[in-house]
Amino acid sequence: MSGSNVIVFMSDEHTCSVMGAYGNKLVHTPTLDRLANSGVRFDNAYTPSPICISARASFATGTQVFEHRCWSSAEPYYGQQQSWMHRLRKRGHDVVSIGKQHYRSAADDTGFSEQILPMYLANNGAGWPQGLQRKPMGSFPDSVEMASILGPGETSYTRYDRDITAAAVRWLEQRRVSNASPWILFVSFICPHFPLSAPQQFYELYRDIDLPEPYDCDPVEQLKHPVIDEMRKFWDYAEHFDHDSEKIGLKNYYALCSFLDDNVAQVLTALEKSGQADATQIIYTSDHGDMTGNHGIWGKCYMYEDSVGIPMILNGPGIEPSINATPVSLIDLAATIEHAVHGEINDVESSWQGRPLQGFIDNPDTERPVLSEYHDGGSPCGFFMLRKGRWKYVYFSEGHPSLLFDMENDPRELVNLADDSAHATTLAELRKQLLQILDPEDVNRQAFADQATMIETLGGIEAIMALPSFNHTPIE
Repeated sequence: MSGSNVIVFMSDEHTCSVMGAYGNKLVHTPTLDRLANSGVRFDNAYTPSPICISARASFATGTQVFEHRCWSSAEPYYGQQQSWMHRLRKRGHDVVSIGKQHYRSAADDTGFSEQILPMYLANNGAGWPQGLQRKPMGSFPDSVEMASILGPGETSYTRYDRDITAAAVRWLEQRRVSNASPWILFVSFICPHFPLSAPQQFYELYRDIDLPEPYDCDPVEQLKHPVIDEMRKFWDYAEHFDHDSEKIGLKNYYALCSFLDDNVAQVLTALEKSGQADATQIIYTSDHGDMTGNHGIWGKCYMYEDSVGIPMILNGPGIEPSINATPVSLIDLAATIEHAVHGEINDVESSWQGRPLQGFIDNPDTERPVLSEYHDGGSPCGFFMLRKGRWKYVYFSEGHPSLLFDMENDPRELVNLADDSAHATTLAELRKQLLQILDPEDVNRQAFADQATMIETLGGIEAIMALPSFNHTPIE
């Protein structure tokens, strides 16, 4: 399986629960389903952080957030740590990106040999620094926008994705079969990220369909947690929906997933026509998920499955269809891409570190620990998820209570077992496992210290608050 070209498709904010191959019977995603069903579908895939910039830095470097320290939406990757792109370009490969990067700016060398239609951070590379104000907590009035822009229709995001698709098709048409070394193409779409306005033809797929209503939306019944409660107040997207507008929003989210699927289909058709499909491994994933109203939350930033769980598909020559239960992460993709191109596997000391997905095909590791962390806007402290086997453990720093979910018996994460004495041993074992990876209190302090430095660099809180804020990165 070495010596392949690679296409990495990355979407933005696609929860795997809204994809046919992951069990959703109502969503229309035939292309992604075909990729999943003819390749390897990883059913326990996670983002290293449920926020764009941190997750995409991990994708580039193959390292965890606490290692690369791109903590927030104002602390981006800019090439400060070597990426898989740097390494493969150095070996003579074309490493081309088309679409969203969410790295700092065009002036930075992040490792690509060519960048087509790139989206960098807004505010001239400063991103969204308003989220750096966590003590005292700031506010986010822009949240009203999600429920106020509802389709069907075209947006700057759907037009951008159409342009990305056209550019990827052109690139493949021009890149005919040759004896040159393998190439790597990163095709990075922005849908189904809100605005929740999908092109009419895709909205029509759901216009007359009753989609399942979001679950766990009764505030009286919902799990109470001081950090989650504070985040709900900050990221108050759900407060701006009523019952009818939420139904329309959900239909548009499904429709945007179908629009995304159609864009992937066009690129894959161009790959087939180029004669290179038999020499190309394909990866499909997303940077993080979306709560889609479940638990009374829209957006990302939480350790609930809809937000932190992602689709992960590996397809290509020599890869037999299978379903794999190994917990995997975006940090694994650096090693996966390099393995596809060169067949190499760099040894790692610990199972939580980035490893090629190809190695799990014949040797699944269902007890592998996978980490995610969050240090961005809305949260008064850093928090950390450890998924291991059937268990999901969430550690909140600064003395806040932990969460423990049994993902086999409680996939909707409705019952916190952290205070149940019957699970005290499990809780202690998971905490010990987390502490073997990092010291969460030290990491939390480091994140706040780095963010204090960034606030100073940007001229202080008043200067930050004077910068343009936004609900989604503008197309500039």
